[in-house]
Amino acid sequence: MFRSFFLAGFEGATGYNRQGEWIDQIAATHHDRHAGEDYRRLADVGIYAAREAIRWPLVDRGGKFDFSSVHPFVTASRLHAVDVIWDLFHYGYPRRLDIFSDAFVLRFADYCHEAARFISAETAGTCYFTPVNEPSFFAWAAGEVGRFAPHCLGRGPELKFALARAAIAGIDAIRAAVPGARIVNVDPLCHVVPPPDRFDLLGDAQGFNFGSVFESWDMLAGRLHPELGGSREHLDIVGINYYWTNQWELGRDESPLADDDTRRVPLSRLVRRVWKRYGGELLITETAHVHEKRSAWIDYVASECDTLLDDGVPLRGVCLYPILGMPEWHCRDEWVRMGLWDVREDHPTRPRELCASMWEALQRARRLEVRHLSGIPDRFCA
Repeated sequence: MFRSFFLAGFEGATGYNRQGEWIDQIAATHHDRHAGEDYRRLADVGIYAAREAIRWPLVDRGGKFDFSSVHPFVTASRLHAVDVIWDLFHYGYPRRLDIFSDAFVLRFADYCHEAARFISAETAGTCYFTPVNEPSFFAWAAGEVGRFAPHCLGRGPELKFALARAAIAGIDAIRAAVPGARIVNVDPLCHVVPPPDRFDLLGDAQGFNFGSVFESWDMLAGRLHPELGGSREHLDIVGINYYWTNQWELGRDESPLADDDTRRVPLSRLVRRVWKRYGGELLITETAHVHEKRSAWIDYVASECDTLLDDGVPLRGVCLYPILGMPEWHCRDEWVRMGLWDVREDHPTRPRELCASMWEALQRARRLEVRHLSGIPDRFCA
């Protein structure tokens, strides 16, 4: 699928956080100012694919579209031969739109069509798009607990349905403009367990693990709410977001299971669960840890990928996301070090500093590049 097994993800969230403050992570990290240098760094370390965001609120001018803010990333990716998966809706959307309305779906489809036309004109090979980033998480964060606009409470299922409807319309619009486009549908893969003394909650946990987690993908695939018009072709490439925070005890979603908790399920088993449900090609589209735990996390993910590839699972890559340190969404003065490069937030130009331990772990994981490029298990390679 891509020339490297490892991808880089540039955090591109926009929108209004739980305090109602506008956030733009591309601007905060100065990725818009350093696009050329950021893409050069990727090529220098052998990463030839990336996730990048088109910021819908910046592009959409009342239903007319200005893609000038995207030009720096298109130019940089082309100059350094880095393929891009373009996120089209990463939490932020035009302010005056009602996200639950028919007008939202129509406006989003128009935007997807024009974005696909723009990217296709600038791209020599296959075009990749993620229409709606993390609909399950966004439905919970923005529709259930009010952490992002539209800051609703108790409307999570309704918003998840609305996002699936918009995504399907967006995919149809993308393919009308670019018939050969590939769609990467990105959502978190989570797993919960009941408290040790609450065996009676096992059914609730199983309902979440084998039902709720898959609802957005199921709607896109036409397995759930087929009246929306989804199909397996709409689902296309399944993008799995997985962090150390993605397993927790029921009722304690803010407290991830400890690394040594025996109730943790290996990543390889979770990914295999997705593949058995849908088949087709997969990507791990987001994964990372923070601070001094970054290198051990890369070692763990690489080991789990070895297991998946040994089993014949068509895993086409792993996206290190975010590739740059970034400010917290809801506390913009607090920066998190979780990328291959840290960002000097105390400096006006936001210079980048390589995380040496994560770089060393990435070098150890280069065996996955061999397997990716050869198409056979590395233990059979000379």
